[in-house]
Amino acid sequence: MIKKLILPALLLAVSISNAQGKKAKSYELASPEGKNKIQFELVNNAPKYAVAHGKTQLITPSDMGFVLKNNENLTTDFEIIKVDKSTFDETWTQVWGEKKKIRNHYNQMVVQLQQKNNQKRKLEIQFRAFDDGIAFRYVYPKQATKDSIFIMDEKTTFNLKQDGKAWWIPANRENRDEYLFKDAPVSTLDTVLTPLTIESKSGLALSFHEANLVDFASMTLVNTTGTQLKSDLVPWADGVKVRVKDTFTSSWRTLQIAEKPTDLITSYLILNLNEPNKLTNTSYFKPYKYFGIWWGMHIGKYTFWESDKQGATTEHAKQYIDFTAKEGFHHLLIEGWNKGWTPAWYENKMHLFSFTKSADNFDLEQVVEYGKKNDVALIGYHETGSNLINYLKEIDDAFALYKKLGMHSVKIGHVGSKLNMKEWHFGQFGVNYFRYVLEKAAQYDLAVLYHESIKDTGERRTYPNMVSREAARGQEYNAWSEGNPPNHLTIIPFTRLLSGPMDFTPGIFDVEVKQGYPGKRVHGTTAQQLALYVTIYAPIQMMADLPENYEGKPALQFLKDVPTDWETTKVLNGEIGQYITTARKDRNSQDWFLGSITNEKARDLAISLSFLDAKATYEAQIYADAEGTDETHNPSAVAISRKTVKASDVLKLHLGGAGGTAIRFKKL
Repeated sequence: MIKKLILPALLLAVSISNAQGKKAKSYELASPEGKNKIQFELVNNAPKYAVAHGKTQLITPSDMGFVLKNNENLTTDFEIIKVDKSTFDETWTQVWGEKKKIRNHYNQMVVQLQQKNNQKRKLEIQFRAFDDGIAFRYVYPKQATKDSIFIMDEKTTFNLKQDGKAWWIPANRENRDEYLFKDAPVSTLDTVLTPLTIESKSGLALSFHEANLVDFASMTLVNTTGTQLKSDLVPWADGVKVRVKDTFTSSWRTLQIAEKPTDLITSYLILNLNEPNKLTNTSYFKPYKYFGIWWGMHIGKYTFWESDKQGATTEHAKQYIDFTAKEGFHHLLIEGWNKGWTPAWYENKMHLFSFTKSADNFDLEQVVEYGKKNDVALIGYHETGSNLINYLKEIDDAFALYKKLGMHSVKIGHVGSKLNMKEWHFGQFGVNYFRYVLEKAAQYDLAVLYHESIKDTGERRTYPNMVSREAARGQEYNAWSEGNPPNHLTIIPFTRLLSGPMDFTPGIFDVEVKQGYPGKRVHGTTAQQLALYVTIYAPIQMMADLPENYEGKPALQFLKDVPTDWETTKVLNGEIGQYITTARKDRNSQDWFLGSITNEKARDLAISLSFLDAKATYEAQIYADAEGTDETHNPSAVAISRKTVKASDVLKLHLGGAGGTAIRFKKL
């Protein structure tokens, strides 16, 4: 059911005093249940907004607007032309997702402004108040003077009333968004990427991000003074932030608000701010799990390039297909299948890959046909090396090849600090490139998995072929670097994963990586790796280890059972950087699955099973750290047990240091 109601602007107007003691109209917008409120007014002809949650003021009056080329000021000298208010309520169905049915319920206020000067530039600000947060965006309509627009700076600020602990990674750095999260007071931050999660001194959990980013620059946040954060748009190489012909619509600036951090995870505000599904055909993609000729190359067993240790050979591919089919799975990723790979493929330079020609010792058509005979579909792989000039010349031929072969998924990598060695991945150039490729892929019935990509802003609602992306430090760092510390996996559900699905590539059983580089390993237990299939959401999940490390292991059964498409999601407990327990119900059965992980500290948890059907009985199939197991003591040992449980039960879990527990609740 959809309801939309327009209310007269007069109902919104409240008379208050501004800082100068002059009377000014203040317009207030409350969320449907009144939990969150936005206040808007002009102070000395400049737009200001403020945000409150209940009786707690979160954002004190903050600046809005832009500076255009030639120092044209789009921040002041405004008058209010019109204010409209409406309400919207619908429940929509995700094609796939962490929750099937999502309610989109908000109140909206649209403020139309016009400058008093000779140019009389117009600016529209749209506000939405949800019970789980607020959002606003700018719309610059076509003006009487049709001229090109060059945004040089955005003046939006977020004046936090109180300081808090921010969980952050830096912006505009060589490794894009592949940094470890750190915590620090808001008042000490430099320029950071979003989502930016804050445990406020008010006791609330906050997350700043953006939604529906189209033909605009990504927003980063910079601390300017005290606890003030300012929007800092990622620039083009020439310093311009955004260039458009005669009109623009910014992404939504979002603030998710929760009583506790775990509630941020089950907020769907970002998705709700995107447009409904635009694809008429989505039948070619169904959520799945996949193996890959991948980990062996990261740990140095194989090479990406043509050599005597080449990973992507026809022989290896057939071996992997045989294993995939034998274990009952149906998808396989093969990296390095094409021409252009060299030992320096990951370095910052304009690499030249072919996207239609197979490497020596690899026959793409033969491998695809062998896969079809064994009911195993190949996932395509395109490593652009960030040379988009080369990639876009071949993209239609490359996608057409996959379609001809009946392939419906493609992983696209963008290794390099900048696109074309010139533009930031997060700038307007990158925003437009990634959206162009997504739309192009849909024309060829291809689902897309991005690596080294722009951040997720909820576009999977509009284009459900946008199935997952990396956009953070993933499993691969455990293969060839100091690795990800145990707390990394207990931070990202509250930070990176708030933006959308992540291709973390879990499932390493040999966590000590005995066949890999000396001294490199996964900093956790095998049971924790199992639990990640529940604590990290993605509609496609890799089983990243080598086939021989799965062979004959009873714990592989959990990977066979755990789905990647969910009816609903509940976060049962958690503290950022400490631990988290997540439960999800399978969309296609009555089973529930639970994942619980901890940082380096061993932990005992009591889990209420009240999320289960109160009228049913379940068999809990438990995969836990074996007795005495932690990161450094027999970390691969998994204890498997079964017990009958009901919704009224409380289940006690013991997690070893850097450990975890994974459970299937099978309805009896």
